[in-house]
Amino acid sequence: MYDHTLYLRTLSEFTRVLLTPYDVHAVLEQLASRVTEVLGLLGSGVSLAQGDRLAFDAGVGGPVTELERLQEETQIGPCVTAFRSGQIVMATDLGAEKDRWPEYCRTAATLGVGAVASIPMRLGEQTVGAMNLYAGKSRVWDKKDMAAAVVMADMATAYLINASQHRQQVELAEQLQRALDARVIIEQAKGMLAVKRGITPDAAFEQLRHHARGRGATVRTVAEAVVNLGMDLDT
Repeated sequence: MYDHTLYLRTLSEFTRVLLTPYDVHAVLEQLASRVTEVLGLLGSGVSLAQGDRLAFDAGVGGPVTELERLQEETQIGPCVTAFRSGQIVMATDLGAEKDRWPEYCRTAATLGVGAVASIPMRLGEQTVGAMNLYAGKSRVWDKKDMAAAVVMADMATAYLINASQHRQQVELAEQLQRALDARVIIEQAKGMLAVKRGITPDAAFEQLRHHARGRGATVRTVAEAVVNLGMDLDT
């Protein structure tokens, strides 16, 4: 039976993380560590989708990294099966799964891993990764244990979504700032040309654009040269 008190504390602590800036890899590693504690596991890991493949991202426990890397290399194992099927995969005794995942089971045996459960990390109809639970000996995966693990896998998915949305917001803000900066320098160049040549700002802009087209440059680049270097468009 999982540690219910620690489980509730985990949900509380990691929900607060969503409200602050965080490094996704570091948080997933911390979550894998807490999952291991809550369920009394040998270790656990998280692998994330890269196209139609899985790549190991975070894990805790001695054998976890080697087994996760093996699955990443071969794209064969319970983690990959859960990812591709979108269904929870439970192996109570890996010794009985040799026909299903031969190399994985051989490696698990040498590393002292006896059972594994893999939970797909789903976003609607899309599977974005999998959380993997490792036991040192054969283990019947209790329904309550798995229900708690599914919630924590959903939390890991939430971290990915939140981080992705934050990146999108940052990129949009940067794009808007670049557009604003370009507009400011272009307006400055228009004003300088208009005063110098006794023409309207619209006519000055047309001269900037004509000069830029003739030289395969951007209007912003030409405007920066006019403002910062005093470039004469006739030269």
